[in-house]
Amino acid sequence: MNLLAENVKRHRIRKNLSQESLANQAGIGLSTISRIERGVLNSSVSIIIVLAKVLEIEPGELLRRDLI
Repeated sequence: MNLLAENVKRHRIRKNLSQESLANQAGIGLSTISRIERGVLNSSVSIIIVLAKVLEIEPGELLRRDLI
């Protein structure tokens, strides 16, 4: 799994959101969220920004390697 995929999934679960709920709140397709989380789709900057807003984090958090 790639870094973006891991972070989107981790933050989504922390917010207790389903993929469908995240997709709806972000205004993007459920299949897009699924593909991002599986590492099949590398997202555009605009989608990363929207996802970060819904997840209430800074966009860079979705691209950061967790060192803990």
